[in-house]
Amino acid sequence: MRTGLIARKLGMSRVFSDDGRHIPVTVLKVDNLQVVSQRTVDQNGYTGLQLGWGNAKVKNTTKAMRGHFAKAKVEPKRKLMEFRTADDALLDLGAELSVDHFVVGQKIDVCGTSIGKGFAGGMKRHGFGGLRASHGVSISHRSLGSTGQCQDPGRVFKGKKMAGQMGNKRITTQNLEVVATDDDQGLIFVAGAVPGSKGGFVRITDAVKKARPADVPYPAKLREAAVAAEAKDDVVPEQSEQAAPEDAPEEAPEETKE
Repeated sequence: MRTGLIARKLGMSRVFSDDGRHIPVTVLKVDNLQVVSQRTVDQNGYTGLQLGWGNAKVKNTTKAMRGHFAKAKVEPKRKLMEFRTADDALLDLGAELSVDHFVVGQKIDVCGTSIGKGFAGGMKRHGFGGLRASHGVSISHRSLGSTGQCQDPGRVFKGKKMAGQMGNKRITTQNLEVVATDDDQGLIFVAGAVPGSKGGFVRITDAVKKARPADVPYPAKLREAAVAAEAKDDVVPEQSEQAAPEDAPEEAPEETKE
C-alpha cells in the first residue's frame, strides 16, 4: 500500500480522446506536495506519511506549526493530510511528489466533503414520494407522513429517515479513471463525479476494489527531474579568469637614415 495525493478541485473541463470521443473531466491541482512527517511503528504504532499541500503565509502559521515544518525543513503548508502506507513505502522528509504518481487509465478513489445543501425535507433528502397532490390533503403535500408506531414502542427508532441537513459530509467516490496528467502544471484530469465544491481539497488514493496497474511507480513518483532542471537554471556561468589581451599600440616606424 502506497501513499496518496492531496489535490484541490478546480472545476470541470473536457478532453478529446484519440478516436475523437468527448470526455468530461474534473481538473485537480497538486501544488508543491511534500512529505512533512513520518509515522512509524516504534513511535506511533502504525506506518504512514503526513503530506503538505501548497504554501501558507508565515504570519498565518502558529508558532507550534512553524517548528513542525522547520523540523522537516519545508515551508509552511496550507493543507495537511495523513496517509497509511506499507513499511517499504515510506518517503524521506521534504520529498516532493509528482502527479505522475498515478498513471493514465488507472482507477482511483477520491475522498472529499460533499456540497452542503442546507436543511432539506424528506422528499429532497431521501426521495420520498410525498402525499397526494389534491384530494384529502391540506397544506401538507410534501410532509413525511407517519414516523413511528403506537404506544408500543412509543418512540421513533434511531436512524429514521427524516428532514435534516443535507450534504456537507465526508464521502468517497470509488473507481474513478485518470484520463490525463500534466506534471508541468501539476494537474490531474479525472473522469467521474469528484465530491466537493470548487476550491475544496480532496484526497486521492489507489482504488481499493481494483488491481493496481503494473506500471505504477512504487513507492511513489517524485519530482526529482523538475528540481534538477530548476537547479541547473540557477547556476550562473563563470566568467573566464583571463581577459582578452588588449591590442598593443602600433610602434612608430623608425626613420631611415640617409
